[in-house]
Amino acid sequence: MSDELYGKTALVTGAASGIGLAASELFADQGATVIVADINLAIAQEVASNIVANGGQSKALYVDVGDPVSVASLFSQIRRQCSPLDAAFNNAGISDSQCSWIDFPLEQWQRMVDINLNGVFYCLREELQLMNEQQAVDGLLGQIVNTSSGAGLIPAPGQPHYTAAKHAVLGLTRSAAQDFSHKGIRVNSILPGLTETPMIESQPQSMLDTFAKMSPTGRLGQPIDIARVAVWLCSPAAQWVNGQAIVADGGGLMH
Repeated sequence: MSDELYGKTALVTGAASGIGLAASELFADQGATVIVADINLAIAQEVASNIVANGGQSKALYVDVGDPVSVASLFSQIRRQCSPLDAAFNNAGISDSQCSWIDFPLEQWQRMVDINLNGVFYCLREELQLMNEQQAVDGLLGQIVNTSSGAGLIPAPGQPHYTAAKHAVLGLTRSAAQDFSHKGIRVNSILPGLTETPMIESQPQSMLDTFAKMSPTGRLGQPIDIARVAVWLCSPAAQWVNGQAIVADGGGLMH
């Protein structure tokens, strides 16, 4: 266990599985108290309990990031029970199957935007407000990382809604970084390549095989590969990194 984040409090959304789970465990290994936030509270509680059983500190809270009322409730609880908030990883998101542009269901578009874009905005807005109210430590009020995707740079075939939302997350990140850097709040985004998480189960195996072959490593990413980058971005080691879009895909976008 490292103590790089000892005494800090970190929030992870979408923390019950995949990248969020790996990041929650890694934040705890680095010494942080972890707020495990997810729409599946029962599994989030299991994650938090496991962290505590392994000697860490954690608390599970419910959040539906696509609902601004739910997000406001989450941060109300954080203010009462967990403040100050030193780091936040806005990771909650969904994927979807490919669909034709011509008959694209509008309800699919709306759900994707509500969770993958609006959800980041709702959380980011609350985090910026909360951190801005806090006392700076070593000139910093807080660190925030937003999960975009390789689709934030290269369109995902047949997924205009996913592609648009992930592109927009980069804009939100840069806007927040620009407006709050003088306050001592760093905001960055991470762009994972295709990663072996429950979220990709809806994708055809042929697509997964194609993405694996695109990587110089010959494999898909693992949740811990992405978690390491996200936690590093929230650490003192990355204090000179701000407003950046960090691609973590094993080099796939080089092809």
